[in-house]
Amino acid sequence: METNEVKMPTKYDPASIEKGRYQWWLEGKFFEAKNDVEKEPYTIVIPPPNVTGKLHLGHAWDTALQDILTRMKRMQGYDVLWLPGMDHAGIATQAKVDEKLRSQGISRYDLGREKFVEETWKWKEEYADFIRQQWSKLGLGLDYSRERFTLDEGLSDAVRKVFVSLYNKGLIYRGEYIINWDPAAKTALSDIEVIYKDVQGAFYHMKYPLSDGTGYIEIATTRPETMLGDTAVAVHPEDDRYKHLIGKAVILPITGREIPIVGDDYVDMEFGSGAVKITPAHDPNDFEIGNRHNLERILVMNEDGTMNEKALQYNGMDRFECRKQLVKDLKEQGVLIKIEEHLHSVGHSERSGAVVEPYLSTQWFVKMQPLADAAVELQESETKVHFVPDRFEKNYMRWMENIRDWCISRQLWWGHRIPAWYHKETGEVYVGMEDPSDSENWEQDSDVLDTWFSSALWPFSTMGWPDTEAPDFNRYYPTNCLVTGYDIIGFWVSRMIFQGLEFTGRRPFKDVLIHGLVRDEQGRKMSKSLGNGVDPMDVIEKYGADSLRYFLTTGSSPGQDLRFSYEKVESVWNFANKIWNASRFALMNMKGLKYDEIDLSGKKSVADKWILTRLNETIDTVTKLADRYEFGEVGRALYNFIWDDFCDWYIEMAKLPLYGDDEEAKKTTRSVLAYVLDNTMRLLHPFMPFITEEIWQNLPHEGESITIASWPEFKEELHDESAAEEMKLLVDIIRAVRNIRAEVNTPLSKKIKLIIKAKDEQILTSLSNNQAYIVRFCNPEELTVSVDASAPEKAMTAVVTGAELYLPLEGLINIEEELARLGKELEKWTKEVERVQKKLGNEKFVSKAPQSVVDEEKAKERDYLEKQAAVKERINELKGE
Repeated sequence: METNEVKMPTKYDPASIEKGRYQWWLEGKFFEAKNDVEKEPYTIVIPPPNVTGKLHLGHAWDTALQDILTRMKRMQGYDVLWLPGMDHAGIATQAKVDEKLRSQGISRYDLGREKFVEETWKWKEEYADFIRQQWSKLGLGLDYSRERFTLDEGLSDAVRKVFVSLYNKGLIYRGEYIINWDPAAKTALSDIEVIYKDVQGAFYHMKYPLSDGTGYIEIATTRPETMLGDTAVAVHPEDDRYKHLIGKAVILPITGREIPIVGDDYVDMEFGSGAVKITPAHDPNDFEIGNRHNLERILVMNEDGTMNEKALQYNGMDRFECRKQLVKDLKEQGVLIKIEEHLHSVGHSERSGAVVEPYLSTQWFVKMQPLADAAVELQESETKVHFVPDRFEKNYMRWMENIRDWCISRQLWWGHRIPAWYHKETGEVYVGMEDPSDSENWEQDSDVLDTWFSSALWPFSTMGWPDTEAPDFNRYYPTNCLVTGYDIIGFWVSRMIFQGLEFTGRRPFKDVLIHGLVRDEQGRKMSKSLGNGVDPMDVIEKYGADSLRYFLTTGSSPGQDLRFSYEKVESVWNFANKIWNASRFALMNMKGLKYDEIDLSGKKSVADKWILTRLNETIDTVTKLADRYEFGEVGRALYNFIWDDFCDWYIEMAKLPLYGDDEEAKKTTRSVLAYVLDNTMRLLHPFMPFITEEIWQNLPHEGESITIASWPEFKEELHDESAAEEMKLLVDIIRAVRNIRAEVNTPLSKKIKLIIKAKDEQILTSLSNNQAYIVRFCNPEELTVSVDASAPEKAMTAVVTGAELYLPLEGLINIEEELARLGKELEKWTKEVERVQKKLGNEKFVSKAPQSVVDEEKAKERDYLEKQAAVKERINELKGE
């Protein structure tokens, strides 16, 4: 850079500095992985957002953390790949397109499968554009040349390869099982797509009469409508109340069907009546009991949650309407014993909100035990996946160790079609990479795969796998870090681990950085129903991307939730504004300094040495903390260094040489300002990319962009602990004098007498050498510094490490006026003390008032007494008593 004319506007305006910058970064290809074999690779794959809508604050947090890591590693000399992409999101996207079609008065069935899928691709393109615009607003350093989509051709090949491979190994099978069924979306759900909510329901107690007329067995259920599909009653084989009945039968009310009584260890003798109805087509435990006793499976519901013809006179009714009518009919038949109110946990579809129905269905499953065993074993090896914080490994292990087979088929049109075909005549099943050669004789399975099936392959399918010779797969896999929320450890993290192990033989990522959820200021989850959601784009429009990013990424520790607060975002804007103003000041005083003219070898002041030492310490702290993902602590370290050390102290002290006559001192101070500001912008850049690039471009610099500038390093030759000690003493003295001035209401503009007693000759020398700072910041009309100074008779005093300070009162205040003022204040606090003590001395008040009110009065008493004592002490000091 030839000159550095200050082009920075006087006012910090995020919108103007962010405008066009992202496009400039993209045109410079600064974010593209270079496949530079001389550098160590560092890879992150973005958790692909669903193409169902616009991004929320959680996405902004998640991606800003990834951006920090990749920007920092790029600056540290790594060949960084941050791979972007999006998820087709199966059921969620189909639901959105269905909704859109409904608003136009048509359904997907009117269009047919092919046309519906075409409409969904249009939706995908529209929302993918929204997402890219939001990524750009956030300033994310993504390599768009490698962007992927879970339904693109390459990923579809990978999905098919995985399905066929697992099928051939016997790890994918088709079977009739009880699955979670969403009657609204008319599709199967996996266990983790079911959200359990406490719902006020009831236990319905009924009599099932024994077929021989000798009595009845009491049964209780929360879902009476399923009794129409009962095929047995089960009791524990060792239950003395019932074991003599095993092998006999009962008459099923309403239907009149005779069903057997079976003995099964599953039954809990202590729970309820100790006898349970068995409905193998509508309950997972009953299904297992039914298998053990070879019971018929009677499905009494349709896919949409209405009753079918096997439900007899209730055919066509909604399941909950059927429940009401059935309970009435049971009452009329005299077999309903009682209805007991009961709060119980009911599964709801994560996507549609409908009450999930356990439902007998033929589906495709992944046999999970062998895959889970390998993943559990990995965690005992040196190449385990590291969870940050490590407590989340327990969540992961718990999920893996309690694994159930994974239902992977979905009754949808949008997604990866299952690569299975059925012969139209023989019913033979063919599973393969290619369609059958005589395809006219085969019909492909109409189901698609669970969206998590393709996202489980994301770390390697995005890099060219199944081509194991693919350059990106060989260079950038396994990835270094996955950043994600704790809410999808089971959904996604675990599945990527077992699929990565199965198909690449390696963990898909070294670290998993877990963050929490963004909540509102009251700690509530953000939701449409509460209307407390915040659009990150609105925050950016008001305060800029840098303020939002810094707030999100430094506002909590790993794994913890974050409370969103506009006030806190605004305080970050104030921080950015402070940086802007300090940078403008520094640039205006650099007088066209060029990069190669920065020279730190000249004679440096104590302030110069101190700020360079503090910069060294900050570089060391920030680098170490960032490597441990402690970004909240990094934020604190940067804030303290920039706001307190650099802006409030160094810049103020730099004004002495900059406005003085010593040209050598000016030159050194300009170099220190340039060097410190340059390195500070580099440290801050991953958090606040826009403002740091703008300032850096105005600073004397080398290279095109701060994005590819090198990360700051600790420089031993610039570290001076003794200067830091000297500076600490000066700061302590200046602060102490300011505090005394504030205490006695004496403005800085008023000159005072100041006596400093140095502890020893060394400190005396230091203070004498740096007297200019004391004069500038304490404004004494008379300054005495010596080792044998003594305290005047009436003076304010302060003790700092290495020195004692005395400020004679005559120079500070008019003693008579101050005594008069303090007398009035003492009178005020004495009255308050009397008032509150009178109240507390009243037995009636103390015995009848709520404890919280009494406690409040006692707290007031303590406060007033403290204030009264402090005023008395000041009066005695002034009187010399």
